[in-house]
Amino acid sequence: MSETGCRIDVWLWRARFAKTRTLAAALVEKGAIRLTHHGQQVRLDKPSRTVHPGDRLVFALGGRLIDLEVTGLGERRGPAEEARALYALTAEG
Repeated sequence: MSETGCRIDVWLWRARFAKTRTLAAALVEKGAIRLTHHGQQVRLDKPSRTVHPGDRLVFALGGRLIDLEVTGLGERRGPAEEARALYALTAEG
């Protein structure tokens, strides 16, 4: 894993949007996540895709539409305060 990017399934798990990496990977595989990287939006379908700080993610979770910007990658799955530091919700989210 590079220091400038992180697998999307690992990031979702570290940011506490999924309880396990397996659930995070399933969310990605069903095409529920859209990634905007350098102004280009793509629908993610592989958990091995990389996310970088500054990328924007849009996905539905628990009946809510979540729109956020990735601000950090994290080193581990830590407490909730650490997880909230990995993203910033956008005005629409």
